[in-house]
Amino acid sequence: MAGSTHASPIDKPASSSGRKQGPGSEAWRRFRRHKLALVSAVILVLIALSVLLGPLIWTIPINDIDFSARLAGPSIKHPMGTDDLGQDLLARMLYGGRISLAVGLAAMVIAILVGVLVGAIAGMSRGWVDAFLMWLTDLFLSLPQLPLLLLIFYLFNDALKKWVGPETGVFILVVAVIGGLRWMPVARLVPHSSYRFAKRSLSKLLAPSVHLLPAKCLNIFSRMLWVL
Repeated sequence: MAGSTHASPIDKPASSSGRKQGPGSEAWRRFRRHKLALVSAVILVLIALSVLLGPLIWTIPINDIDFSARLAGPSIKHPMGTDDLGQDLLARMLYGGRISLAVGLAAMVIAILVGVLVGAIAGMSRGWVDAFLMWLTDLFLSLPQLPLLLLIFYLFNDALKKWVGPETGVFILVVAVIGGLRWMPVARLVPHSSYRFAKRSLSKLLAPSVHLLPAKCLNIFSRMLWVL
């Protein structure tokens, strides 16, 4: 009919997309669409499982020296061969992989925590605080990582060895330097995201009040007329 109004094609998906998606579900949806990220995640999980569970299956000690099998090629006894001291390379690789994963995860946690903290403070506070934190971020971005790592090792290695032992001391130094020099990209991204999040949250908070404002004004106006 000429006077009838047809339903808009936009109205249908509005009911299906009315569900609110949290940040976790949105991140997972974007992650699933990235095929290369999925393949990389599968490879990382396989490496982590082999490193964590491998020493329980391959129980050859990493420090056993066998000069009769030095520089041997891959075999049933040594699937990846041996080094110049006859030590099994597979056992040493599994042992070293656990240390690499621990260092990477610990440094990543430090970088994310420091970067999110600095970026959130810079995003929520404008003026000289934001300028100072971004200047500090640029300063850390300009620092050379390798010379700074060697300098920190030279200054604090002996003290940490006496305090927590040689292996734990080296671990703390490496994690502190890597994590302390990787927070800057996170701090660069967080201010804009935190400002958008605060703006969106404020608009959602004020949205019901904006819709109720005409009714409130009409109610006040009717009461004024009744008094008069």
